[in-house]
Amino acid sequence: MTSDARYIVATDGACKGNPGPAGWAWVAEDGHWAAGSIPLGTNNIGELLGLIKAIEDHPDVENLVVQADSKYAIDTYEKWMDGHKRRGWKTSTGAPTKNRELLERLMAARDDRRAAGLPDVVLEHVRGHSGHVLNAWADERAVRASEHAAKGIESAWSSLGSHPRLDVSAAPRNGR
Repeated sequence: MTSDARYIVATDGACKGNPGPAGWAWVAEDGHWAAGSIPLGTNNIGELLGLIKAIEDHPDVENLVVQADSKYAIDTYEKWMDGHKRRGWKTSTGAPTKNRELLERLMAARDDRRAAGLPDVVLEHVRGHSGHVLNAWADERAVRASEHAAKGIESAWSSLGSHPRLDVSAAPRNGR
């Protein structure tokens, strides 16, 4: 069934030090969410994982809109990843592409949507820490995940599993 309704998901990444313990998250307009921790990562890795998981966790959503405060994640998806692959996983300057495994996973998520006859994800840039409620929730979840990662634990949590949905009618209490 075709629907014109957009389903909005905000993504974010966080890192304590760069590199350091990292976290990723996505939070949807209906309060569903997912987050994960990586004991050693970078902010860019967290941002990419948030985007990847948002796409992977919504395989049947036709009009998926991802709002991110990371121009790196958006530009990687919209402009860079296919060029890196065409150049044999080199940047435009000839340096090895960073985060190749994640770019391959992001391309696979995009290509899976295409193979299912779904349109590409629409990415929208939002300013971080500017009162955008879904971005504030994604930031809150990513920061909490990075704090968990600081204990040396890699893990993931989701409302699609056993955790409750968030009330996204207002920003989280930390005010970010």
